[in-house]
Amino acid sequence: MAISDRERPLVLAHTRFIAEQGKFLGLSLAQRFERIHDTNLWGADTSISGLGSEANATAVLRRELPALLKKLGARSLLDAPCGDAAWINEAGLIADYVGLDIVAALVESLQARAAAGKIKGHYRLADITRDALPRCDAILCRDCLVHLSFDNITRAVANFQQSGAEWLITTTFPDWQTNHDCEDGDWRALNLERAPFDWGTPLDLLNEHCLEAGGGWKDKSLGVWRLADLPRHGQVSSDRRE
Repeated sequence: MAISDRERPLVLAHTRFIAEQGKFLGLSLAQRFERIHDTNLWGADTSISGLGSEANATAVLRRELPALLKKLGARSLLDAPCGDAAWINEAGLIADYVGLDIVAALVESLQARAAAGKIKGHYRLADITRDALPRCDAILCRDCLVHLSFDNITRAVANFQQSGAEWLITTTFPDWQTNHDCEDGDWRALNLERAPFDWGTPLDLLNEHCLEAGGGWKDKSLGVWRLADLPRHGQVSSDRRE
């Protein structure tokens, strides 16, 4: 039996954001995520990208993502955002890889490491809600939309559609019941099959076997949708927001 929304345990990214919320007033989207990066707000010991990017949280993805991309026929992958790109560089991807992030210092570090041959791929600074995106077969948008307001989710999905990519692979919680808006940089769960998104059943679903917060988020998954099948421009109806 699925756990109810109210019974879900608190998530560290949310509790730490609420404790520091006043310090985000007046900041742009880039400045918000720069602050999160600079203060390690999400509180992970081994990844500046948060608990969800640590080794134990990505074991299933490192093992199964290459097979998923092969199944989709995706020969190139846009990781948007890529964060510290640590776990994905251990996934043994065959697909051509491009990583994007909004935090300049993070991207500069990744570019230097790639130039030195320490990691693979190409890395660019970009805001997924507004900047032109490189053309890839599939877009991986993991652990990102959960941190964005509905308005910026709308902009990001529209941008993904305009990039020419065929597939969107993104975080969803299939047992979550009611989607709520949030402030950019905060965290809440999203079920993209439910209002205000109503994307329909994903064509594929990769459960991450999430152990965070005592297993209270065990439905955390990567869902696969064809971008052309989503509401055009990622339309989110304002009168249907919770």
